[in-house]
Amino acid sequence: MGRGPVQLRRIENKINRQVTFSKRRNGLLKKAHEISVLCDAEVALIVFSTKGKLYEYSSQDSSMDVILERYQRYSFEERAVLDPNIGDQANWGDEYGRLKIKLDALQKSQRQLLGEQLEPLTTRELQQLEQQLDSSLKHIRSRKNQLLFDSISELQKKEKSLKDQNGVLQKHLVETEKEKNNALSNIQHREQLNEKNTALPNTHDREQQNGATTSSPSPTPLTVLDSMPNLNIGYYASHIHCIDVCSRMYRQI
Repeated sequence: MGRGPVQLRRIENKINRQVTFSKRRNGLLKKAHEISVLCDAEVALIVFSTKGKLYEYSSQDSSMDVILERYQRYSFEERAVLDPNIGDQANWGDEYGRLKIKLDALQKSQRQLLGEQLEPLTTRELQQLEQQLDSSLKHIRSRKNQLLFDSISELQKKEKSLKDQNGVLQKHLVETEKEKNNALSNIQHREQLNEKNTALPNTHDREQQNGATTSSPSPTPLTVLDSMPNLNIGYYASHIHCIDVCSRMYRQI
């Protein structure tokens, strides 16, 4: 008894759903590669995960952009046959298709530059991507070095300006200190002059007093005998004695 058809439905378990998606995705990409190689067909496969991550595959001889552009042309041609009015919309429709393809290509390139969706890339494509990254790194380093150089130059200019301002302030400080010292010297000089002017009248009065004392009459100088009172007393006594002796002799005569 054979099994009946398996009913497909959404896997509720998140982990199991992610594991199943990875397995089926790899199998789908493998089948697309097999049909492209075995049947020499142009195959383009685009898969988005539930998180919005893109997985794609294109034939080795044709890129995704070429296949999508061909699909756009074919789709518009087929619809133009079914609906004649669609020819009026062909121009802007083609433009929209080309812009959409370019946008998808840019988004794909951006994701690959970020290291995503590298599985479908061949060795040659990986080498080209590596060269693009190296070139981008060179430009980034060059720009970074230029910004650093500009920043250093600006800091040097600010340093020079600050040094100039410091020199001006230092010079102003020296001049202010010099003026302060000169002002103090002038004040001290005035004080000394005031002290001298105050001392001059006192000196003049003293000189006048000394002059008055010098011009007053001096006392009569003492004689030697006057300066010696004891000797004067003896002198007077001997003088009186002589007078007395002389008087007696005169009486005897």
